Amino acid sequence: MAIDRKWFDEMESRIPKGEVRTRFAPSPTGYMHVGNLRTALYTYLIARHAGGKFLLRIEDTDQGRLVDDAVDVIYDTMRRCGLTWDEGPDVGGPVGPYIQTERRGLYGKYAELLIETGHAYRCFCSEERLAQLHEQDPNAKYDRQCLSLSPEEIQAKLDAGEPYVIRQRIPEGSTTFHDAVYGDITVDNAELDDQILIKSDGLPTYNFANVIDDHLMGITHVVRGAEYLSSAPKYDLLYEAFGWDVPMYVHCSSVIIDDPAAGCVRKMSKRLGDPSYEDLVAQGYLSQAVVNYVALLGWAPHGDIAEQEFFTMDQLIAAFDISGISKSPSAFDMDKLNYFNAAYLRAMTPEEFAAAARPWIGKAVKDERYDAAAIAALLQARCEKLSDIPEKVDFFDTLPEYDAGLFTNKKSKTDSVVSLEMLRQTQPVLSALPEWSQDAIHDALVGLAEELGVKNATLMWPLRIAVAGKAVTPGGAVELCHILGREETLRRMASGMEKLR
Repeated sequence: MAIDRKWFDEMESRIPKGEVRTRFAPSPTGYMHVGNLRTALYTYLIARHAGGKFLLRIEDTDQGRLVDDAVDVIYDTMRRCGLTWDEGPDVGGPVGPYIQTERRGLYGKYAELLIETGHAYRCFCSEERLAQLHEQDPNAKYDRQCLSLSPEEIQAKLDAGEPYVIRQRIPEGSTTFHDAVYGDITVDNAELDDQILIKSDGLPTYNFANVIDDHLMGITHVVRGAEYLSSAPKYDLLYEAFGWDVPMYVHCSSVIIDDPAAGCVRKMSKRLGDPSYEDLVAQGYLSQAVVNYVALLGWAPHGDIAEQEFFTMDQLIAAFDISGISKSPSAFDMDKLNYFNAAYLRAMTPEEFAAAARPWIGKAVKDERYDAAAIAALLQARCEKLSDIPEKVDFFDTLPEYDAGLFTNKKSKTDSVVSLEMLRQTQPVLSALPEWSQDAIHDALVGLAEELGVKNATLMWPLRIAVAGKAVTPGGAVELCHILGREETLRRMASGMEKLR
């Protein structure tokens, strides 16, 4: 019996027209890795640059790999990165629902339409038979045994309740598709397998659902990784079978990383321990810095801003052009990300930095006597990422065990004898200060150095070692003494003099 086309016509009438529409369609199977974030960003920028719509669609048809709370992770990641969507599961829209399992009733009807027009067929082959085919040849394509079944044979199997999948029927000849980055690519159809469109559980495969949903949602540009180039001919053949316009494909080259342990350069992979967006945030990177850096992993601006590195989101939207996307793989460089992150940290207001740094300071400084904002002020120009902070400030709570050799510093012209004398001279001056302020401490120490006829560094170096127990600290002796307070400063100085004696 012929399929009633009225329902399909109604679905067509819902499709928005006349605007650029892009979508990010992640699977809720874990955290957002760098490649996925780049895809989401480029997809967002294409839509915003053109004044179009950006959609979020959740592709959850692979039920075996779903991770609890992964959808919330997707929402949170995108919002933290500034990638707001116009339509999606939580905001609705004219072509919903935007979760694939909630659309499962659609896909079977489109697969049946393909069967009626000769572009698909039912396959009743068992898993055991398919496994035997691959045992003989691991690269073997499906041998189309079920394509030769008569209508009567098919009906008999259906009546018997035999499980089946629906496969795409690949025609003879070749398929040429166009990609905005890689240009025209022609593939011999003999190389293509009759891929499964609908699984035996009635759910669509990723490839089939993508095509149906992209068409019904009016998607004009499809951004994905270059690893999907091999699937593009099958997508094209499906669009052609339905008589639909093909969206613009934008395939992005791989993000690679140098792996010293493996002794090679390889594609980034979460499975191999490479950082996801969540990992980077946990390591103390700012979302804005990550987004800025990821934008330049495979894209470069043109014209007057060709050398520009730092972009706000609005600047990225204005500058982004598909022609700037490179065919060459892009190397993920942690040193370069550190450079970006450090610049973003420096650009924050003191208040913004203090708010961002406070949780990290709290990992090492538990004593509430010490002002976290004052400690943050010492750190802003001295760290590349927020996770640098705990190791830099752990001496506030507990003076570490240190060697008296730290007091010897050639540049400051100090040794153990000079350092002991400087601390002995400094102790009564700091003890007698009427006001324990940073200015008062500074003026008293500078005045004492002048009185003793020594350089400021000769006086300050021993004091800093005594109060911090480290050769490298955020801030100098004056700032550290001020934050520690008079009582703790004098206690640590006494301990330092005892060590020097």
